[in-house]
Amino acid sequence: MCRRVCCTNSVQRVPAAIFTFDAREFKVFRTLGRIICSMASDQERNSRRVKQLLGKPGNGNCADCGAADPEWASYTLGVFVCLTCSALHRNIVQISKVKSILLDPWSSSEVEFMDTLGNNAAKAKYEQLVPAFYYCPTHKDCMLLREQWIRAKYERKEFQCVERQEPYSAGYREGFIWKRGRDNGQYLSRKFILSEREGVLKYFNKHDAREPKTIMKINTVNATFQPTKIGTAQGLQITYLKDNSTRNIFVYHEDGKEMVDWFNAIRAARFHYLQVAYPGASTSELLPKVTRNYIKEGYMEKTGPKHTEGFKKRWFTMDDRRLMYFKDPLDAYARGEVFIGCKENSYTVLPGLPPNTQGYHWQFGITIVTPDRKFLFACETDEDQKDWMAAFQTVINRPMLPQEYAVEAYFKHKP
Repeated sequence: MCRRVCCTNSVQRVPAAIFTFDAREFKVFRTLGRIICSMASDQERNSRRVKQLLGKPGNGNCADCGAADPEWASYTLGVFVCLTCSALHRNIVQISKVKSILLDPWSSSEVEFMDTLGNNAAKAKYEQLVPAFYYCPTHKDCMLLREQWIRAKYERKEFQCVERQEPYSAGYREGFIWKRGRDNGQYLSRKFILSEREGVLKYFNKHDAREPKTIMKINTVNATFQPTKIGTAQGLQITYLKDNSTRNIFVYHEDGKEMVDWFNAIRAARFHYLQVAYPGASTSELLPKVTRNYIKEGYMEKTGPKHTEGFKKRWFTMDDRRLMYFKDPLDAYARGEVFIGCKENSYTVLPGLPPNTQGYHWQFGITIVTPDRKFLFACETDEDQKDWMAAFQTVINRPMLPQEYAVEAYFKHKP
């Protein structure tokens, strides 16, 4: 008896090995074969079952960031998560152990556990006391917010015990943060105090100073994480109005939890201020006003009011209806601001530039028409132009609120 064996350079015939077994050994091997087949069958069945669990209510989105179609799961917490959040779960390995739904083997006990819990049950357990003001990140948010959200839920269990929320819900917070200097760009440790009772956020240039360097009124404060712009994962941009112009402050802290606690403390102060300022408004109406991410940021070129000045490259930030431009993304003050109203008040955005536009500029132009004048901008790419056009159009299509008319009037009479 022989069989064919493929070698590197030729095909040769070799005798087949002949094995003999006695009856007892044969029964052992047959039993092992049945066990292996049964295990393989169990694996296939468990794999099908865990995939079917994704169809249960709540399991079709990541338990932590809401991303659709999660392909991973924590088999110790009983939640289905996306790839990115599964990587963050590996940072708390003593609490959460993750597996791929598609690639890893699953035991029957693990599948039963996932079936018993699932995302909705886990949410009811781990998110039962999330404060209304607390920022719950989505898949679009930075990694720091997502990681601290996961740690807050599963590791620190902050939303199962109100006392654990004291760092951001007490109404007062004091500590030291690295702040970027306005003129030299150097980060120095500064003492910050947030006081809901006083309605202010303030910082001191010296640790033992009695008087603050700057006082920011809570009613104009905004905070948003800017890791790419600032250059650190813990980078936070705080803005407030000074003489009705936007002032930027860039801060960070080495401890991610510390920075997220400051962020949520600001949100708490803002939320409680808004509850007093708008007593008839619902929570769902107030939350979008607590803090806001910028609608869009990036470089464009602009010319002056006469449209004869040369185009200059500037960093633009679309903050609600304020379009601000800076020479550098980390500038403390904007070089200028443009108010973007609504279409009912004769604000429009058009692709391209007027035919008589002078000077060298990027190819893809944008014209914003206001009741008083036209603003000309140029984008480097067609994609940038489309993105900015969409951002402007979103704002222009939205009716103006009563308080926004006062802002518009200030811009018209701005010295």
